Amino acid sequence: MNQLKSREPDSVALPGRLPETLRTELIAFRRDLHMHPELGNQEFRTTARLKARLEAAGLAPKVLATGTGLMCDVGTWDRGKKMLALRADIDALPIPDVKTDVPYRSTVPDMAHACGHDVHTTAVLGAGLVLAELDRQGLLPAPVRLIFQPAEEVLPGGAPDAIESGVLDGVGRIIAVHCDPRVDAGRIGLRPGPITSACDRLEITLDGPGGHTARPHLTTDLVTAAAKVATEVPALLGRRVDARSGLAVTWGRIEAGHACNVIPQHAELSGTVRCLDLPGWREAPDLVHAAVDEIATLHRAKSTITYIRGVPPVVNDPVITELLRDAMTERRGAYAIEDTEQSLGGEDFSWYLEHVPGAMARLGVRTPGDTTRRDLHCGDFDADERAIEVGVELFTAAALLDAAPKR
Repeated sequence: MNQLKSREPDSVALPGRLPETLRTELIAFRRDLHMHPELGNQEFRTTARLKARLEAAGLAPKVLATGTGLMCDVGTWDRGKKMLALRADIDALPIPDVKTDVPYRSTVPDMAHACGHDVHTTAVLGAGLVLAELDRQGLLPAPVRLIFQPAEEVLPGGAPDAIESGVLDGVGRIIAVHCDPRVDAGRIGLRPGPITSACDRLEITLDGPGGHTARPHLTTDLVTAAAKVATEVPALLGRRVDARSGLAVTWGRIEAGHACNVIPQHAELSGTVRCLDLPGWREAPDLVHAAVDEIATLHRAKSTITYIRGVPPVVNDPVITELLRDAMTERRGAYAIEDTEQSLGGEDFSWYLEHVPGAMARLGVRTPGDTTRRDLHCGDFDADERAIEVGVELFTAAALLDAAPKR
């Protein structure tokens, strides 16, 4: 497979390029993961495959206490210093793979790597193998930790359990990538500050005595109450939080009633709460509870609210974002970097940033020139596999630059 454009050879100062033999192996590894997707906290095969390959490289990976996922140090940890960690998520989605033109289509019904976690995983694995070889040559100035995290797609994500398992012990900084089908392979997107949004889940039940649609004045008109909650809660929140926080409630499900002439006794609404910044996210549960109760009470409905914390926004540390910028510039030149916008999607990488500074880059996976519109979490999602090489080189350069004396 042809390499994408990179810097001229005489301008490359860092070791850690991806050998052709390893590039070919990593593509095969990614395709194997793609063919055998596993859902969150069920990634036993994926974990075993990673463990075996890292052990074959002379490393000592440790399976996490949750039973899936693992961590692995490359180099010897000096307990007086903090390591850089490279994080990947390893789980798939409960989505059927509808691709018919690739030999590595999912072999598991109704499961697919439709978010690119197989690419993230392979890039961190490849970086670990390259760094391990540098370590054997005495060219790795500081140890690096690899984190292969399960259950990113399961709220509130697998990151809290991974942190509880000790993956951040000795870690001072952490970096990651996320596939972006809007960015060409060979390029990355960077943004200091918030790059994703907070995402929580909201479940509401409304109850009333029910009655005849001929006499709504004698009972609680529960369908109207549910409709008012659906429309007025988002509007009310827009006047109770700073608009710059972008707090938004969006409904995905409303259910009430079974007959046209019967006012039901029970209604349900479920949706998501998204927020652009940390202050708004921290206020959100209390604000949502108050708004729902206020509207429900106005319409004489009893409300029960289940507010499920998901993930805070990923807020990229400016210094570590610059580390990623320097790393990509060193490998492929400044032309390969573009500014990116804040996404409204959620990412549990944010939990690590509650403990240590870090940054996430968007990894381009669109084949240059391809005008087909694809998106994450869709059954036809796929990645230009040349992105794997870009991810490996970004991670290895960042690890080497992070350990340089100037930093």
